[in-house]
Amino acid sequence: MTKNTAVEVASISKADATKSIIIIAMLFFVFGFVTWINAILIPYFKFACELNNFEAYLVAFAFYISYLVMSLPASYLLKKGGFKNGMMIGFFIMSVGAFIFVPAAYFRSYPTFLAGLFTLGAGLAILQTAANPYVTILGPKETAAKRFSIMGICNKLAGIIAPLLLAAVILRKNDKQLFAEIITMNAIDKGIALDQLILRVIEPYIVVGIVLALLGFLVRFSPLPEINTDIEAEDVALTNAGKRNILQFPHLVLGAFAIFFHVGSQVIAVDTIINYANSMGISLAEAKVFPSYTLTATIIGYILGISLIPKFISQLVALRVCTVLGIVLTFFIIYTNLQVSFLGHNANLSIWFVVLLGFANSMIWAGIWPLALDGLGRFIKTGASLLIMGLCGNAILPLFYGHFADLYNMQTAYWVLLPCYLYLTFYAWYGFKMKRWSLTKLN
Repeated sequence: MTKNTAVEVASISKADATKSIIIIAMLFFVFGFVTWINAILIPYFKFACELNNFEAYLVAFAFYISYLVMSLPASYLLKKGGFKNGMMIGFFIMSVGAFIFVPAAYFRSYPTFLAGLFTLGAGLAILQTAANPYVTILGPKETAAKRFSIMGICNKLAGIIAPLLLAAVILRKNDKQLFAEIITMNAIDKGIALDQLILRVIEPYIVVGIVLALLGFLVRFSPLPEINTDIEAEDVALTNAGKRNILQFPHLVLGAFAIFFHVGSQVIAVDTIINYANSMGISLAEAKVFPSYTLTATIIGYILGISLIPKFISQLVALRVCTVLGIVLTFFIIYTNLQVSFLGHNANLSIWFVVLLGFANSMIWAGIWPLALDGLGRFIKTGASLLIMGLCGNAILPLFYGHFADLYNMQTAYWVLLPCYLYLTFYAWYGFKMKRWSLTKLN
């Protein structure tokens, strides 16, 4: 275990650490399932609730803004009740959010759906606040990116499965014809048809709610150990002796902004791609697989990370390569206009550069966390909460994309990615080195 990690881990055996990693990996699978299912909900709600692009991306906003609201309360909850009790409560809150979909569907009330999504996100914020520090501390700091890559594979595998599974439940073979007919219906018949369409989400979300509640009980009584994050190693305690709050750690604060821009660019790559495909004349039934392509590219990046880090390259080098690649792909997305046929899809080549953003995003999260949490000592819980607050980038940046898509077009709207990757490149080269609020004093 790394010496500058602010956690009492000496009493945890290697076997217990392995068990803990397996449990956390299972949790990341659940996180991915609940999170990436939004990729199919956004276009589905857009049609069924008659929304424009900006309104449709309120799905992402409602889900992820809860991270901003709940992260610090989650830290307090974990400190007072412990990690396992806190995660149990998180699962129960998520279960309530899933059940809110039932009345939302009966009344075809988009605001009620957003309330359910906010509640799901609030529970997930608690779980993420607990789970990510576990990944960082249960092993050497130098291999943290490898552990995060394993978690990422679990998360993205669930992300591949979730939209396809929900689509299989709520979409029918004749829906393409039905969607075309609904558009031409009079107001009364159209309302009835859309009411019937939205009712399809009830059964899957009842199942999701039950499963989440059961997982809450399972994690509470699991062998996952409680870890004391209030005990500092001597060298860390000496370094942090004069520090009173997390704002005195520039590399952490800048890391929270890096998380903000990273997750925002990642969710844009996944959650906008179906609508982007629709803009090329590709039906929802065909376009539903594109998020899976993007997440598969991410998994490939994770596998490479596990294979190459730290034996051949450092996790810092991997982070730098991915941020620069993000900049390059952004320009390709915006400026490419060539029709191609690939994997059975006839589409603009630019959509495949959106898919490749999955690869560019793969090692960024894994690179930021260990750099941002380095040397926090007794501040690690609050520091982790600050990083989790950065996940509100998932809520805010897709709205910018949706606004620009309505204002210009869906391809031009991808300009919103450029400042994201530029900032991430800054953090990968300079931001993480800042231990004081001075550019001239990088440690």
